[in-house]
Amino acid sequence: QVQLVESGGGLVQAGGSLRLFCVASGRTFSAHGIGWFRQAPCKEREFLATISWSGRTTDYADSVKGRFTISRNNALNTVSLQINTLKPEDTAVYSCAAGPKYGSSAPTSYEYWGQGTQVTVSS
Repeated sequence: QVQLVESGGGLVQAGGSLRLFCVASGRTFSAHGIGWFRQAPCKEREFLATISWSGRTTDYADSVKGRFTISRNNALNTVSLQINTLKPEDTAVYSCAAGPKYGSSAPTSYEYWGQGTQVTVSS
């Protein structure tokens, strides 16, 4: 079992930066790829980024390339998502998930999900 807890969300002005954290418990954390997703009101869950179990491979949605950076520290059971140049349309609940070793863009491929952290970007 893997338990995930997100943190780092909050209210930020457009153009600012935010770093989200996904902290996991469980011995098998390092064996999982981790994905970040977001869901805005009245919208479907959106894939943002994924990182492989080793951290050597990452993938990003086209919409966030260049602004979002995913990284992990397996020793600390932590995955982070750095978000730069925030835009109002980034407002959403951001969730991390543990799944396939090499990551996936498909939400249904992930076994474990955190509760999510709210990111609100003001104009």
